Amino acid sequence: MSQPSRKPANLSLDSDLVSQARDLNINLSRAAEDGIERAIKSERERLWRIENAEAIESSNRYVEKHGLPLAKYRQF
Repeated sequence: MSQPSRKPANLSLDSDLVSQARDLNINLSRAAEDGIERAIKSERERLWRIENAEAIESSNRYVEKHGLPLAKYRQF
């Protein structure tokens, strides 16, 4: 797997957090990248739920009214 390209970025971080991270030998770039990646994933999931709320609600109403499709074949 190839390494992703890197782009320099200036960040302003809480100085106490930076000190603690350095004391613990935490790679600040990697930690920031991981946090940004989680934030992107979370926001995409939130937007997906908003964009698909009507379909989800429709599906939930169907299940409430008719039960789960193929439920008679479930073995648990």
